[in-house]
Amino acid sequence: MAIALEKQPYLFTVCEYLTFERAALERHEYLDGVIYAMAGESEAHADISMNLSGLLHQALRGTPCRARSKDTKVRSGPDHPESRSGLYSYPDLVVLCGEPRYHDTVRDVLLNPRVIIEILSPSTQAFDRLVKRERYHAWLPTLQEYVLVAQDRPHIEHWSKQPDGRWLVGEVEGVEATLVLESLGVRLALVDIYDRVVFPEPEPEHEL
Repeated sequence: MAIALEKQPYLFTVCEYLTFERAALERHEYLDGVIYAMAGESEAHADISMNLSGLLHQALRGTPCRARSKDTKVRSGPDHPESRSGLYSYPDLVVLCGEPRYHDTVRDVLLNPRVIIEILSPSTQAFDRLVKRERYHAWLPTLQEYVLVAQDRPHIEHWSKQPDGRWLVGEVEGVEATLVLESLGVRLALVDIYDRVVFPEPEPEHEL
């Protein structure tokens, strides 16, 4: 998520947002009545996204699950077209299993993701970690894992839903490590997730 189109005194309904978005040339997310323009992606973000897409596509072949790219909208909120609350977002990657369920007959807003992956950036990481995570956890009963991938270092924050409904978080660090998506039976090596990604040089330490 990036900058709001403008500081809006008017709050859009879900119906108004979807009408606008379905005619728009660019992507926009929606949060509680406000429409936000999506930011462009960095070189590292693009490489990580493509790496994950390829890895998941290969790993899920022959299974009931499939991955979808960042152009898939997900609804995290009530099913009321005239409501001015809820989150409609474009995760970087979504995995669904079985038959997809949609918001309406247009079939462009997914309701039943099993895994959501977001690639963090400085402008969106707080929103992804807090607002999106809370909405996803509260409104997506099919969601089993939420993955936050850093792009400036080999580091992944992995949230997993427990049998009692609690969410636990773990960290996967270093290119020698492996991300295990238990709900999919998939293991992804970080060296493959971060293939061709050039990390920024650490800032030099200054002597006192």
